Amino acid sequence: MEQAKDHYLSKKQDPSLKLFVVLSKAYRAVSDQVAKDIRSHGLNTTDFAVMELLYHQGEQPLQKIGDKILLASGSITYVVDKLEKKDLVKRKPCPEDRRITYALLTEQGQKLLYDIFPEHWKQIEAITAGLNETEKREAIQLLKQLGRYADEFANNEL
Repeated sequence: MEQAKDHYLSKKQDPSLKLFVVLSKAYRAVSDQVAKDIRSHGLNTTDFAVMELLYHQGEQPLQKIGDKILLASGSITYVVDKLEKKDLVKRKPCPEDRRITYALLTEQGQKLLYDIFPEHWKQIEAITAGLNETEKREAIQLLKQLGRYADEFANNEL
């Protein structure tokens, strides 16, 4: 029992768990505010993520969208179907490879993003204003480093 207590106390000095908790809480707080802003425009975060990707990077193969916005491939079909019904996104077959289908914004989808993105960007700036520009750049580098290491760790575990 005493040994377990000593182990716990030595672990308590390690900031790893604290980092995980703080990172999780910060992500949740920022994410909740961003989602609230997106909902105010009549979209959910997944619909917006797909549309934002297409807005900034142009047409994309359906098979690649999930990787880029961290969404399961089955979900992409569902999201694109919904956006297609709203006339915000359309599918376009690849002329060279019938297995590939692209998603792209319709004119209505482009107009919607063109109208709402500047205000959305301002909201993100306001939500993240707790850090100055230098701190944001440092946080970006540290979080990238942490993410890359976690990916490598996961790959080495296999």
